[in-house]
Amino acid sequence: MATNQIVARSLDEIKFWSRIMKEHALFLSLGFTYEQKQLIDEANGFISLFERIEEKLSRFTVNSDLRQVQAFNTEVYQAAAAIYGYKRKILDLTLRCQIRHNNFPLLIDHVSREAAYFANRLKELNEGKLAPTPDAVIEENVFFLKIMADHAKFIGHLLDPSERKLVDQAREFSHDFDQLLFQAVDLDYMRPQSETKPLLGQFLNQNKVSVASLRDFKKTARDLIEECRIKSIIHPLLADHTFREASRFIEIIEMFEASLSRT
Repeated sequence: MATNQIVARSLDEIKFWSRIMKEHALFLSLGFTYEQKQLIDEANGFISLFERIEEKLSRFTVNSDLRQVQAFNTEVYQAAAAIYGYKRKILDLTLRCQIRHNNFPLLIDHVSREAAYFANRLKELNEGKLAPTPDAVIEENVFFLKIMADHAKFIGHLLDPSERKLVDQAREFSHDFDQLLFQAVDLDYMRPQSETKPLLGQFLNQNKVSVASLRDFKKTARDLIEECRIKSIIHPLLADHTFREASRFIEIIEMFEASLSRT
């Protein structure tokens, strides 16, 4: 049973995050200026790399051999580590003002954190780690709450300033998720043990309600952008990208809730 779960979880993580990594490379490439051809070419190389990973993924099933899946995890881990290094290189060049482009430094840091998360998940799965500990539940929420807070900030800055109501809504979400993040960090320092399940349950439920609200806001924004009904410089794929990540966070919260209920 554990073997099947590791295979299924591995394939699910690769399916979700490989697409995210591919889109990160696209978004970064769109933000570079025309003279930054080398960085654009590197981004296109990562797009091709993760497309090959997606093609190879299609050959696996939940009944695939565990050793083959573990070998694939290692291969994808290397790809995630490579794109992480690429993103950190861009961030370093940006912060030292050696390159100037249209990607926010926070966005570059944001996408690098996601690459590190992806690589770490593959490493954990190859170590056979499936069931979350109370500490892991909190750490995972700290990670995703920061991601959600970042998304709200990006949306607020990429909407046209004339879209005042939507900009205000994005700022409110940014503030709310900053507060949830601080609360999660406080809880992380307290390090509640497994016997404090009611506290963790309340923590997860509060986050799920807030993330569902943000997800619905993102869905509305995505639909309006696709229909050209609001003014922004948000790529339609980026709008869908952030919506999928919010949906993913809700899935993870529900997985944690189910795990807590079994212990």
